[in-house]
Amino acid sequence: MKAFHELKAADLTAEVLQDEIASKGYVLIRGLLPQDAVHSVLDDVTQLLSTANWLAADSDPRERIARMGAACGDPDPVFKRVYQEVFNLESFHALPHQSTLHNVMKMLVGDQVLVHPKPIGRLIFPNCEHLVVHAHQDYEFMGGDPEFFTVWIPLHDCPVNAGPLRILEGSHRFGVQPHQRENLHVPEIPIEEAAGEAWVGGRINAGDVLIFHSLTVHAASPNLTEQMRISLDCRFQDARRVLNPSNLVFAGESGKSWEKTYANWQSDELKFYWRSIPLTFKPSKAELEHLSQTAESPSARAKYARMVSQLI
Repeated sequence: MKAFHELKAADLTAEVLQDEIASKGYVLIRGLLPQDAVHSVLDDVTQLLSTANWLAADSDPRERIARMGAACGDPDPVFKRVYQEVFNLESFHALPHQSTLHNVMKMLVGDQVLVHPKPIGRLIFPNCEHLVVHAHQDYEFMGGDPEFFTVWIPLHDCPVNAGPLRILEGSHRFGVQPHQRENLHVPEIPIEEAAGEAWVGGRINAGDVLIFHSLTVHAASPNLTEQMRISLDCRFQDARRVLNPSNLVFAGESGKSWEKTYANWQSDELKFYWRSIPLTFKPSKAELEHLSQTAESPSARAKYARMVSQLI
């Protein structure tokens, strides 16, 4: 596997950044985020994991040493409960809004940057092959306009044996690629069928960010250490492009809501921040209202109705 081509934060210009994304489908920027901001999120997350008894009792939570027998992942109810606690953290949501990252994304998408409000935490136990995320494109799961970008942020130094992401260079130029779904919890692209140039990877440290296009094929490497691999990924786009409303709301039957997420936050600054931005939805609110009345199954009608009720 080839090594990542990397850039230093101090060397960035809009032209360099756009050229890297256009040619390779990704850019790895070293040292972009303040270490204290990243470590603050890590501290909050590992305290929750320690309380959940996922980490070795005789170790410092920040060492992330997994407790024997604690391994779990989606859709396990235990995993979902702890993951929701992580998702509710104010620091977890604040990290994608760091000014240094926001300024870089302006170089890429323009001056009207929309940060998608539902970042994803990756709580990856070691030596669990069945929990490894296989090759896929983010557009498959996010919809909307394909011209959006994912930012992958490790919350600690992540050597290759800890399972950082790897990228299929140039794969964004092949459009939407077929994902297999049958008998799979998460759709994936068979590795031998993924179109692109060459797989690239390497160590990614706390403070580094890996940015890639929504159509760039990527996958996690296996975590072969004794520690949990903890990361955050978030998405950015030009606010003038269409957005799938499911990226703003909670449409399932889990009882999740922004009010519950915000319950223990100290600041109001980031609460419902996207409501002040004029957004264009695809499907539109009118289309969702139609689906809430005409969808074939009662569960689908209920899902669309919940989406409509949360959109303003």
